[in-house]
Amino acid sequence: MSMRELVVLGTASQAPTRQRNHNGYLLRWDDEVILFDPGEGSQRQMLHTGITATDLTRICVTHFHGDHCLGLPGMIQRLSLDRVPRPVAVHFPAGGAEYFARLRHASSFYETAELAVEPIDADGQRITLGIGTLEARRLRHPIETYGYRLVEPDGCRMLPERLAAYGIAGPDTGRLLRDGHLDRDGRRVTRDEVSVTRPGQRFAFVMDTGLCDGVYALAEHADLLVIESTFLESEAALAAEVGHLTAGQAARVAAESGVRTLVLTHFSQRYADPRRFHDEAREHFTGDLVVAEDLQTVQVPPRRVPSPG
Repeated sequence: MSMRELVVLGTASQAPTRQRNHNGYLLRWDDEVILFDPGEGSQRQMLHTGITATDLTRICVTHFHGDHCLGLPGMIQRLSLDRVPRPVAVHFPAGGAEYFARLRHASSFYETAELAVEPIDADGQRITLGIGTLEARRLRHPIETYGYRLVEPDGCRMLPERLAAYGIAGPDTGRLLRDGHLDRDGRRVTRDEVSVTRPGQRFAFVMDTGLCDGVYALAEHADLLVIESTFLESEAALAAEVGHLTAGQAARVAAESGVRTLVLTHFSQRYADPRRFHDEAREHFTGDLVVAEDLQTVQVPPRRVPSPG
């Protein structure tokens, strides 16, 4: 049975707090287990989740500010310590290759794990996965930064009542699905006549950024959007100056982009009450809203049910 869920390792921004670890997010999506932005302490936080380094299939880093990458040395060394038996892909901004090299070899260890190092060097770069496409989009931050979007291709759902009307059942259904048509009783029945499009699911991950086209491109029709909301609207000018979003901005992006579940995270240590982020976002977004907490699990919403045309 496939599993699609987000496991939150940490939700702090530049400085961790007693309640919030530095960044870290795990996405379980069928056979893929993707670690996003491992900050300090991510390896230890994983001990509470039931997910191990051996489970990881790839690591995605948005940029090389410390709260998004200083957990990389320990995580990479853990891959070797646990003798992960397959290559683990690593994606990061190509302009930060020197930082990645330093973090990879930050201390002495015996490297046995195989890393498939695949930097991101272009806005809109796509990586083909067995489950769909991983797309990177350039964000607006003082250093080179990319957000990521996972897009499952659309499929189709066969309609039993229409199949029955044409007398199609059993193996013939599979043939029709595979070939796109089936000749029956002197008539050609097409797949489109007995099915509807089943939209693929989408996950988006947007970290440190000001508002820009890339934010909206990533968020478009996301079933689950994880997005930074470092500040509240009272600090909107500061947010714009340092390349961050407010909770209100993040919520407006979600509302305008057709997002189903919005996960706010990456909170400044200046705010002690997380309800303020919820209340500010709720003024703009009416869908499912999560103000992330460390070690929380958020399910990807069930598939949209297509309506027969």
